[in-house]
Amino acid sequence: MYSVLWLIDTIITLYVWILIASAVLSWLVAFNVVNPHNQFVRSVGEFLWRVTEPVLAPIRRILPNLGGIDISPVILIIVLYFVRNLLFEIFI
Repeated sequence: MYSVLWLIDTIITLYVWILIASAVLSWLVAFNVVNPHNQFVRSVGEFLWRVTEPVLAPIRRILPNLGGIDISPVILIIVLYFVRNLLFEIFI
């Protein structure tokens, strides 16, 4: 059972890092630090968008408009850590 919990913890941790990378890349593109027309940047951005958008879109629909500030990644990270800690409390 410990191996399954370790695997779930690792997957959650990797997904949190993907969420952080997606947020940072969107800021870098928004502030013209990186060129979104660069093929590598576009590929990385598309991958991050495809991995994170299906989970973030429902959260964005529930949250009120905050004037251009997107806090859905923060909400998702909090929920993921809550689920992870809940699983550890239940099974350990």
